[in-house]
Amino acid sequence: MSIRQLLHATTLLLLISGTGFTYAADCVLNIARTACPGEEKESFSKCNGSASCEENKPAVSAAQCISKAKSSCANSRLTITKNKKVTAKFDGAALEGGRDFCLGHPDYPYAQQAACKN
Repeated sequence: MSIRQLLHATTLLLLISGTGFTYAADCVLNIARTACPGEEKESFSKCNGSASCEENKPAVSAAQCISKAKSSCANSRLTITKNKKVTAKFDGAALEGGRDFCLGHPDYPYAQQAACKN
């Protein structure tokens, strides 16, 4: 090995160890939306027109994947999306038994009502 190759290899090792490099695994969120009546097109637009889709998120642990699933429950369009169900898989395994991380989330006040208004 030449000096130049040795320096290059050493520099790479220092960069990797110095930046706290960690392996990011597959965190896959399955997001299913229930639209308010007549708002299906707009509500489902985030899944290319489908009621549900998967989103890949970088995560280094199952706990971080769960945190990302819970964050995905936020809903700023209360009159568009009535409810959301988010489940997560980390490295191919369902987290918390396939639990819906949005169940009981305060952003869905109309989840149990026929319409999206009081």
